[in-house]
Amino acid sequence: MSDILLHLLVSLGYVGLAIFLWRAALTPADARPRASWAHAALIVPLALHAVLLARAAFAGGGLYLGVGNAVSVIIWLTVLIYWTGSFFYRLEGLQVLVVPTAAALSLLPLVFPPVHPLTNTHLAAFKAHLVVSLLAYSLFTIASMHVLMMAIMERRLHRGNLPQFMQNLPPLLTMERLLFQIIFAGFVLLTLTLGSGILFSEELFGKPMQFTHKTVFGVLSWIIFGALLAGRALYGWRGRVAMRWTLAGFLSLFLAYIGSRFVLEVLLQR
Repeated sequence: MSDILLHLLVSLGYVGLAIFLWRAALTPADARPRASWAHAALIVPLALHAVLLARAAFAGGGLYLGVGNAVSVIIWLTVLIYWTGSFFYRLEGLQVLVVPTAAALSLLPLVFPPVHPLTNTHLAAFKAHLVVSLLAYSLFTIASMHVLMMAIMERRLHRGNLPQFMQNLPPLLTMERLLFQIIFAGFVLLTLTLGSGILFSEELFGKPMQFTHKTVFGVLSWIIFGALLAGRALYGWRGRVAMRWTLAGFLSLFLAYIGSRFVLEVLLQR
């Protein structure tokens, strides 16, 4: 019961901030309340969320990271990276997507609670692989939200009715440069994820790689993001082309782990 209340408390913390941020975003600039306190207040649900994840993931002495906990960890890292990055970049527009998403996904462990602990968690290769892969997921989650914000902004610019909360965002070209910086960092982490996964597989099974559902989609997402970065460097890919490739790569990455865990744990009960 205490964990349920803590889940609800975390979600309500995000919901409260999301309501304020959306109201501020839809208010004319001259009457808009200052949202700087909301950025500082975000640390409260973030801290509670971290406590909740620690309790859920390390219950019973094992590491429980089923589909619900995995998504909750990824969205927590996403909010943390966004919150930290906001001190260095203009990311105000992303908060109206990041915070409501966190409010919903932080409840997912209640819907899909983990049943069995992960195996082989004592291996250093597995620990490195897990940490790096979760960071890669989080960066590409931010990239996908960034792309959605750019798509909305581009469409509204063409219509000539840019919403109030987008008028303070950087120009599209600046946002695009930031997008590729995020994708590049995520691609480096994804490369390390695949490399550490090969080391982990070789240490455990004596084989460098097993071609499972997760491996196939993981390699596919690596190819997509690598091709996007190469296209950007060689041919100057940008705009809608970059957006489509980013979303395609994120979808493939989502299917690589979250999709496979959902099929195994929820559909097949394994």
